[in-house]
Formats: sequence, C-alpha cells, structure tokens
Amino acid sequence: MMPRLPISHPVVHPNPAPAPPAPAAAPAPAPAPAPAAAPQAPAQGQGNAPPGVLMHDLIGGRLVVRLGQALLAAAAIAAMVSARDFASLTAFRYLVAAAALQCLWSLALSILYIYALLVGRTYHTTRAIAILCAGDWITGALTFTAACASAGITTFVNDDVEACFENHCPSFMAATAMAFLTWFAVAPCCVLNLGSVVHRLQRP
Repeated sequence: MMPRLPISHPVVHPNPAPAPPAPAAAPAPAPAPAPAAAPQAPAQGQGNAPPGVLMHDLIGGRLVVRLGQALLAAAAIAAMVSARDFASLTAFRYLVAAAALQCLWSLALSILYIYALLVGRTYHTTRAIAILCAGDWITGALTFTAACASAGITTFVNDDVEACFENHCPSFMAATAMAFLTWFAVAPCCVLNLGSVVHRLQRP
C-alpha cells in the first residue's frame, strides 16, 4: 500500500493593496507684497495746492494777471505823458508816479512767476503771501487815489472851467481810465491774498 502523498493546494494570495497616493505638494507661499513706497514730501510751496489743480496752471494764471496790470499801468503813463502840460497839476504827476510804481511791482512779480515756472517751484508760503498782500494793497491804494484825483481834475477842467480847448483833456481822460482799469485788475489780487493770509493764520 503506497503512502498517501500530501496534496498541495494552491494558495491564493490577494493582490497587494495599492500604495497610498503621494501627498500633494504644499503650495508655495505667495511672495510677500513689496512695501509701499513712502509718500514723497511735497515740494516747497506745493503742500497747500488744492486737489486736482496743477500749480503750473495757477502760476500761469497769476503771471497773466500781473502782465495785464503792468500793461494797463504803462498805458496810463503813456497817455498822461503824451500831454505836455500834465506836469502843471499835482494830481497828474501823482498819477504818473503811482502808475509807475504799480508797473514796476507787477513786472517784478511777473519775473518771479516766470522763474517759478522755469525751476518748478512756487512761493506760496505764509510769509510770501503776506508780502504780496501788503504790496498789492499799497500799490492798489496809490493807484486808486491817483485815478480819483485825476478824474476830479479832468472833470473840473472839462465841465466847470471848460478849458479843454487849451488842454489835452482826451489824454487826461484816457490816462484816468487806464488807471481805474489797473486798479480793477489789482483789486482781486488784494482780496484773494488777504483772504489767503487770514486763512493760513487761523489754521493750527
């Protein structure tokens, strides 16, 4: 009797478990935002510029006004000097002196504004505005009083004495009119500069 041989049974091995998926790579940290640039300090005289308004345009407007004042004052002087006998009356000499001072003041400010445009600066500090205000009020007052005096003398010569045929009344009238126009051009600058000085002095 032959011995029973052991019968091998096939062993079923299960498929190996799938490897766990590799962990996703962590997202790279976003680069830190660059620090904001520090705001540049405003240039001298530009710290008080109204928003949205270019100082270049403001200075250009002031330059036009000052040149207009100088031209009107020069026209008043030319009209008065064209009359040969203007020096015989004090009021007419006073008008020439006041108009000459106004013309020189306006021309000096025009040169200052042209320089400010060329170098890109403004002279808008409290001290500068105070000086402009004082100069405008002084020259404006002189121009206005000279125009009033010349108007009175011209009216007296033309209407009361009726001596225009012996004098140059048209020249006197033209010079007086130019002097009044000069004062009308100076008056807004006086008011605006005075208001600006008061506003700056009231600020803490």
